[in-house]
Amino acid sequence: MAYLLDSGVFIEARRRFYGLDFVPGYWEWLMHEAEAGSFRSIEKVADELGSQQDDLSAWAATLPAGFFLRPSTGFSEAFQRVSQWAVTSGYQSAAQHEFFGAADSFLVSQALDGGHTVVTLEKPATTPSKKKIKIPDACFAVGVKCMTPFELMRLKGVRLVLDRPAPPPQNRAASR
Repeated sequence: MAYLLDSGVFIEARRRFYGLDFVPGYWEWLMHEAEAGSFRSIEKVADELGSQQDDLSAWAATLPAGFFLRPSTGFSEAFQRVSQWAVTSGYQSAAQHEFFGAADSFLVSQALDGGHTVVTLEKPATTPSKKKIKIPDACFAVGVKCMTPFELMRLKGVRLVLDRPAPPPQNRAASR
């Protein structure tokens, strides 16, 4: 069993929470767990990460060989089950198209086939909406465990701490 990471665990983390330049501990933790084999993702996520030529795509290129999983032996059956749920649950065709066109359906299917846990920043739908298929909703529907990266960090006991004292705050009034 591994934790399968959604692209948002990388992209949104870099953009909103843990820039590669100022929170290296987050990226070191991901790399450590990847090297240990407990964190994985899928090829479709690799494609999403590689679509930009930036510091994140360069970092992703250093992940261990085999980190981005190819579809497994039972993937087709799992994908069929996920697809049937998505198509028969009343979602709009645009929502289905988006779900099947992105890595989302592949991630859930790979997790279903391999007994993995999906890690995503997406939240389940709080109101009945058929305009977007949310990864946690798909996971729940087919019996796949799903959690946020924050829940995973707590589970793993991760602490992002300063490696040196923070500089004293500057007096803004004195600098005017």
